[in-house]
Amino acid sequence: MNFIAYLIYLPLVILVTWYVAHTLFKNGRVFMLDIFHGREDIAVATNKLFETGFYLLNLGFAFYIMEISQVVVTKRSLMEVLSVKIGGFCIYLGVMLFFNLYLFFRGRRNAKRTVPPLIIK
Repeated sequence: MNFIAYLIYLPLVILVTWYVAHTLFKNGRVFMLDIFHGREDIAVATNKLFETGFYLLNLGFAFYIMEISQVVVTKRSLMEVLSVKIGGFCIYLGVMLFFNLYLFFRGRRNAKRTVPPLIIK
């Protein structure tokens, strides 16, 4: 049953991480455009770098905590182990989501204080 737990855990945390990252960085593009005063090239590139870091950090953590040390023998214990693992990961992912939102809002606030650079073509 431990192997079945891994077969459930891995796709689920990957899917949840993808969904959160996709939603965050699709909507974060607006913040980046505002932070970089409409300079789409730098805004999109920075957003993509943040997204890549988000994936690396969160999937790395999901793999790090993946180990199930107890022997799972019943369906009930399988559900209990998975609920602790996946629930804990979702809480962590929520904290990371709010941390990224904090960074977006902080960057936006700092961008409002500065004068956009003159772009000469």
